[in-house]
Amino acid sequence: MKLKVHLSDREHDVSLTLNEGESAAAEVDGRRYEIEVREVGDGQYLILSGNRVSKVRVENRQGSHAATAVFDVTLGGHSYDATVIDPRRLRSGETAAAHGAGTARIISPMPGKVVRVLVEAGAQVEAGEGVVVVEAMKMQNEMKAPKAGVVVSMNAEVGATVSAGDVLAVIE
Repeated sequence: MKLKVHLSDREHDVSLTLNEGESAAAEVDGRRYEIEVREVGDGQYLILSGNRVSKVRVENRQGSHAATAVFDVTLGGHSYDATVIDPRRLRSGETAAAHGAGTARIISPMPGKVVRVLVEAGAQVEAGEGVVVVEAMKMQNEMKAPKAGVVVSMNAEVGATVSAGDVLAVIE
């Protein structure tokens, strides 16, 4: 499972492979770790890596949804805000209700190449209107506006390569 994790204003690429029992392989920014995770209480875990043992407390914060989860993590007496993004679950077509009156981001659900930009920054768009088209594995995916509003930022240009989780446009 490949994830992106925002921690202390830095983004990390994380890959997790669950093995038999409590063991797992974790790769963080290219560094590989063999770990064991043991739940010792509600939201409390022991993480064993080699001869190191760390106690971690994880609390899920409200406001999380299927593709993004926000946690309060306490490790070694320090508290961290951690945002975990599952690029496979990102959808550009979330309902307007999911964004309310706030900012909506159009996020690439997979790596690919921008083949068309359908609107420019400053354009007024309606919910469901096409904004940008990304081609991945010879299939074109039109990313649609999740809500009506103004495109305040367009971060995609034709021919550009994008990664899963990249913000292609922002609508307010």
